[in-house]
Amino acid sequence: MYATQALTHLVPLAADELDKNKVTPGVLGFLVFAALAVGVWFLMKSMNRHMGKVDFEEAPEPSAAERKAPGEASGKAPGKAPAGAPTE
Repeated sequence: MYATQALTHLVPLAADELDKNKVTPGVLGFLVFAALAVGVWFLMKSMNRHMGKVDFEEAPEPSAAERKAPGEASGKAPGKAPAGAPTE
């Protein structure tokens, strides 16, 4: 005998006790809601722990004097190597 067939025998018994104007989610609805709430709480806790590990420091915005012209590659004189660069 299948479970659905067994439950169909119980439906007439529950029909007498069921108030059609008052339907509640019951214990199963509460347990599902509580499980979802606990799952969200654990996800938020994990997210806070991972966000705490992030080390991000934004670079300051360059001032107008430090900005370079579009055609200018660097502020150094042409033909000179930067300090610390290997020479040929």
